[in-house]
Amino acid sequence: MEGSALETRGSRHAGRKAAPVGPLEYVRSVRILGIDPGSRVCGYGVIDQRGGELAYVECGLLTAPADHAMEDRLGELARGLREVLSELRPDVVAIEDVFSHQNPRSAIALAQARGMALAVVGLAGLAVASYAPALVKKAVSGSGRADKTQIARMVQALIGLRSLPRADATDALAVAITHGRRLRPTAVRFVPAVVRP
Repeated sequence: MEGSALETRGSRHAGRKAAPVGPLEYVRSVRILGIDPGSRVCGYGVIDQRGGELAYVECGLLTAPADHAMEDRLGELARGLREVLSELRPDVVAIEDVFSHQNPRSAIALAQARGMALAVVGLAGLAVASYAPALVKKAVSGSGRADKTQIARMVQALIGLRSLPRADATDALAVAITHGRRLRPTAVRFVPAVVRP
């Protein structure tokens, strides 16, 4: 019975051509991992950007004991960052530049932590976008001189957080938002199958 029904359905459409259908499009979502590097605490924040809209995914802190040697701390943070990349699978990474007005000791420690993060991301084969602190502030709040409280409130409003995360995680989200606001929506095109006579 089923066979004859199928045959009847097929014969009913015999000789007909499918109407031409143009390619279908949708805007691809891009997952962005923002990193606020540090030699003892590394903040991370993940958002999805789709068609100009930003959606919160996750944020948190990677920590290492302050009394451990620098190489041990960086190794611990690198392992944590590798896990974040494996679990959340970002498409691109955004990271903040080293702030030039810091004292030399702090700048060196931050540069080492930033280098560790770049190495982990590089081994994962991901592209990295780097932003100066003033550019992050302006992208998020409209002012390159905004303080941390203003930045945190804007991050909360832009991605709809109910409460504020820890400062390092908020900074990481701000970097991710900066990159998300600079991305152009990417359209993916599908060409549907065409019934041939």
